Amino acid sequence: MRTSLAAALAAGLTIAAPITSAAAAVATPHDDTSGPIGGPLLGSDGVVVQTLPGGPSLPTDLSMGSWLVADADTGEVLAAKAPHERFLPASTLKTLTAVTLIPRLSPAQTQKASDTDVAVDGSKVGLVSGFPYTVKTLFTALLVVSGNDAADALAEAAGGIPTTVRLMNAEAKHLQALDTVARTPSGLDAPGESSSAYDLALIAREGLSMPAFRHYIGVVHATVPAPHRQHFEIYTHNRLLTTYRGDIGVKNGYTIAAGGTYVGAATRGGHTIIVTLMHANPDFWPQAKELLDWGFAAEGKVVPVGTLVAPVDPAARPVVEKVQARPVVASDRRTPPASGGVASWEIALLAVSASTAVMVTLRRLRRRPRLSLPPL
Repeated sequence: MRTSLAAALAAGLTIAAPITSAAAAVATPHDDTSGPIGGPLLGSDGVVVQTLPGGPSLPTDLSMGSWLVADADTGEVLAAKAPHERFLPASTLKTLTAVTLIPRLSPAQTQKASDTDVAVDGSKVGLVSGFPYTVKTLFTALLVVSGNDAADALAEAAGGIPTTVRLMNAEAKHLQALDTVARTPSGLDAPGESSSAYDLALIAREGLSMPAFRHYIGVVHATVPAPHRQHFEIYTHNRLLTTYRGDIGVKNGYTIAAGGTYVGAATRGGHTIIVTLMHANPDFWPQAKELLDWGFAAEGKVVPVGTLVAPVDPAARPVVEKVQARPVVASDRRTPPASGGVASWEIALLAVSASTAVMVTLRRLRRRPRLSLPPL
C-alpha cells in the first residue's frame, strides 16, 4: 500500500496516530511503555481499518477471536481485529520452530526417531522409532502434514526439546514477537503457551525471507521413507494451497482449546499478502480466502493501521553451533538401536510390526481424501 498520510487526511479520515511505514520500522527492542508494538491502533481489541473512498468493505463473516491482514512486501498492516490478543497457537507455532531451526540444521543431517517422538500426542506423520530421517524430510513432514513427531525429532536434532524451546523463545524476542511464548516445538496445548495474530504475521514474514521455508510450505505432495526400503505418501493439509490462485502456503492448525488457527500468504502480480486467524471455527478456510481477496483489493485503497516491525538486529539472531551432519551407516537403515539385552526375536518382531504399520498407513492414505481438516 503506497497511499500517503496526506491523501488520507484529504479524504477526511481521522487518523489516531501517525502510521510508521515498513521502511521506517525500527530495528531496536520495543519499549513496553511506548504503546503496542507495530503502532498505537494495534492496541485495539476490536476491528481497526481505515478505508479510503472507493475502498473495499471487509468481509461480514469474521467471527474469529482475532485476525490480521498485512502487506508482506512493505510490512504495512492493512486491517486487524485484536491483533495483540493472546491465544493458543496450535500448529501455527510450527512456523516458529521452522524459522528457528532452518538456519541451524543441515538438510542432509540425519536424526533417528525416538520412542518418545513416535508416542507424541496429536497429528503425526508416522515416524518409526530407531529409523533415521534427513532433516529435510523432517521439515517437510513438519510443514506439510503438521507432524508432531517430526517437530520433536527436529528438536532432538537441535540439542533436545528444552534447548529448542529456549531457542524458539529467543527467536520470538529477536523478531519482536512479544506475545509469543513457546512451550513445545509442535504447538500442542501447554500451560503458558501463546501467540497472537500480529506475531504469527511477523514470524511468517521472516520465514518467507528464507528460501528453504518457502520451499517446505509450498510442497503439495511428498514421500517419506520407511523401513525395508518402503515409503509412503503425504499430502498438504493446507486447502488453499491447491485451490486459491497465487497461494504460497504457510501453516494451519487446530486443537479443541485453540480452535482453528491459520497463517497464510498468497502472491499475485508480484505482490504478497499475509493473513492470520486465531481462535476460529475449524472450517475457517472461506474466511481466510475472503481476507486474502480483501487484501489484494485493498491495495492503494486503505490507510495502513500499523506495521510489522523489523527484527531487533539482524546481526543479533540467537546463535548456537550448527549441528554437523552425521554419515548414515548401513545398520542405521535396517534395525532399531540396541537397548540393553534385547533378544533377536524381539528385534525381528519390531521390524515386522513397523512394516505392517507402514503398509496399513499407506492403504489408509490411498483411501482417504488428500485434504483433511486442519491438524493438531
